Amino acid sequence: MIKAPPPTKFNFLSLGAGVQSSTLALMAAAGEVSPMPDAAIFADTQAEPGHKTRHLPKGERQGIYGWLDWLSDQLPFPVYTVSKGNLTAHSLKIRKFKKDCVNGKKGENYLRYVIPVFGIMPDGEVTAALGRTCTADFKIQPIIKKTKELASIKRGQKERTVTQWIGISWDEMQRMKDSRYPWVGNRFPLIEMQMTRRDCKDWMRKKGYPEPPRSACYYCPFHGFKEWKDLRDKDPDAFKDAVDFDKNLRERNRIFSKKKMTVYLHKSCKPLDEVDFDDDKDKGQLTWDFKAECEGMCGV
Repeated sequence: MIKAPPPTKFNFLSLGAGVQSSTLALMAAAGEVSPMPDAAIFADTQAEPGHKTRHLPKGERQGIYGWLDWLSDQLPFPVYTVSKGNLTAHSLKIRKFKKDCVNGKKGENYLRYVIPVFGIMPDGEVTAALGRTCTADFKIQPIIKKTKELASIKRGQKERTVTQWIGISWDEMQRMKDSRYPWVGNRFPLIEMQMTRRDCKDWMRKKGYPEPPRSACYYCPFHGFKEWKDLRDKDPDAFKDAVDFDKNLRERNRIFSKKKMTVYLHKSCKPLDEVDFDDDKDKGQLTWDFKAECEGMCGV
């Protein structure tokens, strides 16, 4: 059994606004998980579905942003939105500084991948570039920065005064990680209750709540086959944006990277608009989903 850590002065929920973290927030609001969080913190990558409508009046936005509006109204504690900037623009930016490159074993320079990608090497080898920084830079760091502000964390503080709630569920418990900061400890209430993602959906349905959307950037390579298909069929504008992003990412890599890997968002290593999402053969050979997301902060 996984038990709750010792109590601390502050409790903050890392809110991805997906199924698990939304369920956890509403369970806390209903008093089914205690203590009541002091606040929830949502890190906006500006790349979730609904990103183009996020500046519309409240109640008119779609996707994760519209859901976040609705969810915030249900909670007795505040929800703070933080952002490092636009992940899409950052991922496609052509950089010319050494800090943006990584030295290979043979001395070659190649691009640091902000998001994870699939690729085909010149010899035909299919690989996955996992050295990405999107979760750490655009999710974890902004949340930690806001947490330090809200809890008045002092420079060099060692005393643990903060508990950070993370919505990883029982079926994804391999994603649990300890905090890298001494002043904050991670807590996983859904794992304490042995609740799976399916259990979260069941709890929401029994309470009469709508089902939350999937919390992920619209072009995230961790999308499963069904998620890509749903994006194509249910949010064609976001899917078109993902197709454009896929093409632009490949072009950026071709021009700038000395490691001549042809990169793709989809694990079949085909351009996104050439994948037949109605044919199981295009599911590809590699298995990749949010269970492989080693930072443990996305998709919840």
